[in-house]
Amino acid sequence: MSHLPEEMTFIDLPSAGGPDAMQVAKGPLPVLKAGEILIKVEAAGVNRPDVAQRQGTYPPPPDASPILGLEVAGEVVAVADGVEGLAIGDSVCALANGGGYAEYCAVPASQTLPWPKGYDAIRAAALPETFFTVWANLFQMAKLEKGESVLIHGGTSGIGTTAIQLAKAIGATVYTTAGSDEKCNACLKLGADYAINYKQSDFAKVIRRETIEKGVNVILDMIGAAYFEQNIRSLSKDGRLSIIAFLGGAVAEKVNLAPIMVNRLSVMGSTMRPRTAAEKMSIRDELREKVWPLLENGKVEPLIHAVFPLEQVASAHRLMEESSHIGKIVLTLDGVNKTH
Repeated sequence: MSHLPEEMTFIDLPSAGGPDAMQVAKGPLPVLKAGEILIKVEAAGVNRPDVAQRQGTYPPPPDASPILGLEVAGEVVAVADGVEGLAIGDSVCALANGGGYAEYCAVPASQTLPWPKGYDAIRAAALPETFFTVWANLFQMAKLEKGESVLIHGGTSGIGTTAIQLAKAIGATVYTTAGSDEKCNACLKLGADYAINYKQSDFAKVIRRETIEKGVNVILDMIGAAYFEQNIRSLSKDGRLSIIAFLGGAVAEKVNLAPIMVNRLSVMGSTMRPRTAAEKMSIRDELREKVWPLLENGKVEPLIHAVFPLEQVASAHRLMEESSHIGKIVLTLDGVNKTH
């Protein structure tokens, strides 16, 4: 490993705060544990958990890197003991447990995927966090199947644009919500069958009307408490509500639970980061088998809204907090890599 530099550029967060709390810094490379690989990062995705961690509301697990960043793409430059099937020089993207906003990132080999054929680092970096999350929640847990209907909230987010495409690819009918007519049109272009501007309409009423009072089979929700009652009203018999975030609060007051019993509804939720390595590996294996072919034949693709150089990470976070983006926000390390 003598060819590796002794230190790397990374984004430091000396204390929680606004976007400007993040600083470009220099520090030692991560030390690999058994089963890990070291990636020379070419691009890193920006995700809502990064914003929450920066604000101090989503601390990293005790054994994770304190550096922000949960998904990267780049080149394998070192391989620890216990890693099979990966070699130095491979182009990979990975779900990181932290440490993505850096020139080098250590990740478990079991959370690593090859770049889909024809992809570059920026497109590959837009995949892991979003595709792992959507696959686990929409397909493994909520068990969305061909011929069913799904309501996807936040249709133009990284999660939303991915969920719309994957749900359509398996043959589901897709309803979605978004906050402007422009965003609704973007959802329809991605394949959604019906897009609801939630600022103009009560989505539960629209769903009841459009499904002739039946409701949808599955809802993928990142709003939480603010939508709970409407979500319950929007589900069909045996419907499943999968909650993946609480952008509208975590505590629902005075909720009528009767429809859950009457309609045999299931309410579930999960976060990706605390899942075990074995759980993440099973998601990785299913993605490789079922989703990577869809990426390679162009049936599904990441929608990239904006790309920022690593040193403009504060601007990337500000853009995410404005919620005006349609698709993913990605950091590129081109400039940093050229300095070595």
